[in-house]
Amino acid sequence: MTAVVLALASAALFGAMTVSLRYALEHGAEADLAAFFTVATALLVALVAATVSWSWRLGDAWPFALAGVLGPGLSQTLFTLGVRRAGPSRASMTVGTAPLFSVAIALVFLGEPAVAGVVAGAVLIVAGGVLLALERDRPAHVARSGLLLALGSTIVFATRDNLVRHLALGTEAPPTLAAAATLAGGAVTIGAFVLARRARLHAGQLRPYLPAGVAFGLSYVCLFEAFYRGRVSVVTPLVATESLWGVGLSALLLRRHELVGPRLALAALLVVSGGALIGVFR
Repeated sequence: MTAVVLALASAALFGAMTVSLRYALEHGAEADLAAFFTVATALLVALVAATVSWSWRLGDAWPFALAGVLGPGLSQTLFTLGVRRAGPSRASMTVGTAPLFSVAIALVFLGEPAVAGVVAGAVLIVAGGVLLALERDRPAHVARSGLLLALGSTIVFATRDNLVRHLALGTEAPPTLAAAATLAGGAVTIGAFVLARRARLHAGQLRPYLPAGVAFGLSYVCLFEAFYRGRVSVVTPLVATESLWGVGLSALLLRRHELVGPRLALAALLVVSGGALIGVFR
């Protein structure tokens, strides 16, 4: 039950991060810079959480830093581009299809059991993503390239999730330290790209991304705590309910910009129903 609560908390925080990121992007930073500021702030949050846990087994944590090259290193950059080009609500709904990839990988490579209720829940969540793909009356600012970038981010997320779960099964590193190591790997990856293109950095650029970064960091801590306690086929579909939070917060705060209609609301409902089904048959 603890893994379920933590996964849902991670989902809510990720949805809040997505909407906060949309506001921050209005300041005009490039996607890689935006991703770097978000991940760097999240890393500080995770380091604070790791300090509170008083357990620094650095020798056990380094594999998680390698996982961070995938996510958030590559995944957050793609997701930031997706939010910029497709908006937070539709980028969130696209990420909601993650269970399709995560559960498939977990079943094939981690040998997790194919429980009928879990599979059915994943199917419902993915159905919401299909409704989004078939949306005809999307706002003019929503570019198909943004949806494809968000989908690419989702596949990377799913791969990273299974890698983290695999590492968590054989490590003595606490989840908060594992989360910090993963975020550090991501920050270094994105930072290296930013330096390679010689982007100009100054402290004033960071401020708009602080809310998104704090939410992202707390989401990561909850996510890792959940992976240490539950299977990928349980945790990932529940985290995918971040679509509901992304759509709901977009409807509340970005109503005119996002144009959240009945189809998008129905897609979010399917995602939530799938998450509830996962929780019952976990």
